[in-house]
Amino acid sequence: MKKVFIKGGTIVNSKESFVGNILIEGEKIKKVLKPDEFIELDDDTKVVDAGGKLVLPGFIDAHTHFDLHVAGTVTCDDFYSGTKAAVSGGTTTIIDFGTQYKGETLNEGMDNWLEKAKDGVFCDYGIHMSISDWNEEAKEECQDMMDRGVTTFKIYLTYDILLKDDEAFEVIQRLKEVGAITGVHCENAGLIFALQQEFVEAGLQDKVSSHYKTRPAAAEAEAIGRILHLAEVAGSDIIDVHLTCKEGLDEIRAARKRGQKVYAETCPQYLTMTNKLYELPGFEGAKYVIAPPLREQSDVDELWRALADGEIQTVSTDHCAFTFKQKELGINDFRKIPGGMPGVETRGIVMYSEGVTKDRISLEKMCEVLCENPAKLYGLYDRKGFIEEGFDADIVILDPKSQTKITAATQVSKCDYAPLEGKILNGHIDKVFLRGSEVVDNAKIKDTPEGKFLERKPYKKFL
Repeated sequence: MKKVFIKGGTIVNSKESFVGNILIEGEKIKKVLKPDEFIELDDDTKVVDAGGKLVLPGFIDAHTHFDLHVAGTVTCDDFYSGTKAAVSGGTTTIIDFGTQYKGETLNEGMDNWLEKAKDGVFCDYGIHMSISDWNEEAKEECQDMMDRGVTTFKIYLTYDILLKDDEAFEVIQRLKEVGAITGVHCENAGLIFALQQEFVEAGLQDKVSSHYKTRPAAAEAEAIGRILHLAEVAGSDIIDVHLTCKEGLDEIRAARKRGQKVYAETCPQYLTMTNKLYELPGFEGAKYVIAPPLREQSDVDELWRALADGEIQTVSTDHCAFTFKQKELGINDFRKIPGGMPGVETRGIVMYSEGVTKDRISLEKMCEVLCENPAKLYGLYDRKGFIEEGFDADIVILDPKSQTKITAATQVSKCDYAPLEGKILNGHIDKVFLRGSEVVDNAKIKDTPEGKFLERKPYKKFL
């Protein structure tokens, strides 16, 4: 059995950080030792010196879209390239959004997503199931999904796969019955459509800026409030995914005051970028077309405060990458620009540099929102997200004294641009261990994909 001893690093969790040592045996953490605790090592134990560095649990990204057919094209990162990009940045677990397309059963959607991962994955992975065709068969199959380890679901209140309010209500009721929880993409489809028609009639169809102007914060906030009131009547807990704005956050705050359990997720792009990027010359702003769109600087500031205060529980990426050529599908019509951007390989270092080193959040809070909370919320609380004896040896060693320059030329993702191109960030991912195997060493990624599918446990109110 392979053994690794990580010595002298600052071990980080949400409650405390301390200089200590970690013994890995096989795929598990065997011992976590304080500096004054000693252990005799076998001669064949590999010793890794982490002195002066941070030792964190492997990051969990619970919101990715790999090999997704959408907007007349397919995301440029599949499971192979997407998970390779993920692990390069310290993410040892992703949960991708599988989709039941119209006319499919949930089981067919699940089978399709497992097939997409057949070529190999570089980190462990789970699957959420997005429901777009709600009927009696789908209602029954919710239990099938639970039995197959898919314990979280997603519904949309916009796009062509949206569910009507009565369907959304029935879904969250049913998922409560089977022990699952629902994540929701919240935007008011009717309002967005009406605004888009106005902008087209005004001759603004070829303006990238029309994208964010027709998807205002009010459209997001209204949909958040609506789904939360539906959840209130159903008695169901809910997850608002990719929260972007204060207006939406205020709806969540109001629901919590009513006694509801609501979880909020935001993304690095909403913490580092603003809608001014949509005003770049020519078609350049299309790189930043996502939904919901980037917001105002005041929203960025509010999200950081909410993270620090514990009002937002997780930070995922919504990695949904398209090349610039693919974005040009909408060069004459902003409505046809594929929405999404890369981010799965930079999330950890962005949160460290922009959050921790700028005193917006503590190191322990970073660990909480990237590791521990996702593990608890998404049914991995028995093996992922913690540096704890008996847990999977998913470990990130981060060098706080080094820097990372973001550039498309060096990124692992197949995307041909980097949203934070040229930005120099504090910190560098030195090593990454996946279940005890050293899969990243100073940006060199182990060629053999070693990721496994994760069957996840039912939802529990840990947070």
